[in-house]
Parts: sequence; C-alpha cells; structure tokens
Amino acid sequence: MEEFDSEKKMEKENLGPRMDSPLGEPEGSLGWVLPNTAMKKKVLLMGKSGSGKTSMRSIIFANYIARDTRRLGATILDRLHSLQINSKFILYVWDIGGAGETVDVEHSHVRFLGNLVLNLWDCGGQDTFMENYFTSQRDNIFRNVEVLIYVFDVESRELEKDMHYYQSCLEAILQNSPDAKIFCLVHKMDLVQEDQRDLIFKEREEDLRRLSRPLECSCFRTSIWDETLYKAWSSIVYQLIPNVQQLEMNLRNFAEIIEADEVLLFERATFLVISHYQCKQQRDAHRFEKISNIIKQFKLSCSKLAASFQSMEVRNSNFAAFIDIFTSNTYVMVVMSDPSIPSAATLINIRNARKHFEKLERVDGPKQCLLMR
Repeated sequence: MEEFDSEKKMEKENLGPRMDSPLGEPEGSLGWVLPNTAMKKKVLLMGKSGSGKTSMRSIIFANYIARDTRRLGATILDRLHSLQINSKFILYVWDIGGAGETVDVEHSHVRFLGNLVLNLWDCGGQDTFMENYFTSQRDNIFRNVEVLIYVFDVESRELEKDMHYYQSCLEAILQNSPDAKIFCLVHKMDLVQEDQRDLIFKEREEDLRRLSRPLECSCFRTSIWDETLYKAWSSIVYQLIPNVQQLEMNLRNFAEIIEADEVLLFERATFLVISHYQCKQQRDAHRFEKISNIIKQFKLSCSKLAASFQSMEVRNSNFAAFIDIFTSNTYVMVVMSDPSIPSAATLINIRNARKHFEKLERVDGPKQCLLMR
C-alpha cells in the first residue's frame, strides 16, 4: 500500500511512475520515466570505432569497472539488438535511416539534477555509419545539440582520417547547432609512456584547437584506469547544469555557515562532481576525481553484497570528512578541520540544508539563497 501511494504521489508531481532500473542501473540514472517538464539536453558522443566511447560511457553511466569493459566490443549495439528490451527501460537502440540504409545510434536518457535529462546519443564509429551521419542523416544527428563529445584514440594509426571525421562533425555542428559546446577527449593515455604524456597531449590539443576554429573546444586527456575520466565528464556535465552559479553560491554560503574547509556536491548515480566550494587551499588538485572513483568503486562493492551505500565518516588528527546522501539526486561531502565541532553538529547541519537544496535542483523553481545568520 505504501509503495502504491508513493507511485501515485510521483504521478501527481508529474514525475511519472517509478520503474525498475534498466540493465542493473542505479536509481536516479536510467530507471525513471521522463517527466513531462524535463529539460532535455542532447549530447552527441562520437569517435572512430574502437576509440573507447562505449567503455567510458559504461563506466560513467552504467557502473562498469575498468577491467569489466574488456568484454565490451567496439560497440554493444549488436548485443542490445538481441536483448528483449521491454517498456520498463528508458534505453533504446535506434536504427535511423531509410531507403535501404541504416545508421546505428544508441540512444539513452540519463536523468540528472531535478528535471535535467541528458539525451545521450552514442554514435557508432564504423566508417559506413560515420559517412551517413554527414550525408543523409546530417540534420537529424546534428540538430539541437547542446554538447559534442569527440573521442580520439591517442594511439590511432589513422590519425588523418580521425581528424577528417572530426572536421566533418564540426562543419555539421556549425550549420545545425552553432552554439553547441565542443569537448575533445584524447583517450587511452595510459598506453603512452608516462614521460611522454604531457608532450603528446599538448601537441594534440594544439592541433584540435586549430582545427576547431571558429568554434572553441575544450580538450582532456583521459583513461579508464585513473581519475582523468571523471575529471573530463564532471567538466562536461558542469556546463549543462542550468542553475550552476546559483547552486555554487548557496554551497559557499552553506560552507561558511557550518565553518567547513570544503564542501563538494556529487551527482548521486554517477558520482560526478557537479559543484564545490573550498575555504582553504588544498594540495591535491585531482582530489575530486579520485574521491569520485574511490566512492563509486566502494558503492559497487556494497551492491555486490546486496547492501546500499548511504553515508561515511573518515576522521584523523587533521580533519574529518563526511559523505552523506543530500538530496534525491546528490551526495554531499563536507570536510572539517576544527576539532571543537562535534560530528553530530555537522550531520545535523547537513540534514537541515537538504530541503533548501532540493528546491534549488528544480531548474524551473524559484530563485532562493541560503542566507547567513
């Protein structure tokens, strides 16, 4: 009866009924009906076959760990075609085309904060598909794009062809979605000798920025084996959050009120960092992505034991760190160094701030601010 009432309440709030999570996905990711008021943002994920698109998407959005991606082929489309995908899943494989030609695009909806939904198009990278994207399917693929993510295999033996396809993407974006944000991921950097990584990435970055003109592109080096993948995707998602400045202002006020050294906000399903505020300078510039990686792996370990991760407190002689469920779509991490502030006080402050930040997540909600008292 309680579950029935909960579903009715969600329908009343225009969120749609709750559904089982698809393909083992966590709540808050793919397992929900799209709300009628959803703010959908189209994201194109493109790159040559074998560049690593499906592996990185599986790690970020489908809770794979790096070693498990080895069993993924160049694409999972063929396997998905053989699955019985029923109406409970918000995961579709689209065969877009006509007149005897087929363009394979894996299409999924990923729900983020409040009503923000990423409409992710994972485009197959085979030569036939790529050519069709730029000809018969050009308008359909590249219209209304908010973000283009182009993945390059750093050890590709067809760099010239890779660059040609990238330029074709840019021409189509310039024609159909001139305001789209462009991100280039130089992927599989773990395969490059460590002492050569900075030099090779810098060279690729310079080439890509030159080829991208008059558009601007942001470049990241990535690998599925370290925190660089989380850094890149956190930066991408950050650009898509509509009220991010308001969120950051309130996070700063919250940190100052509770006298925290640092406060981080993580998206609940992916554990990508979506906002942060620090009062004290920290030594490790990559700490956010490392925390994302560590906690997500811990969550996966918990799920294998049929347990769910909710909160954690880590304390030593220098600081205390609290990670806790914050809103329906986020976790919060609060770092405190003042030993006179008891753990209970910090946990109460987190609990009291939840309702306020829930309101902020509604992209169409009223503008409010957490005021100092």
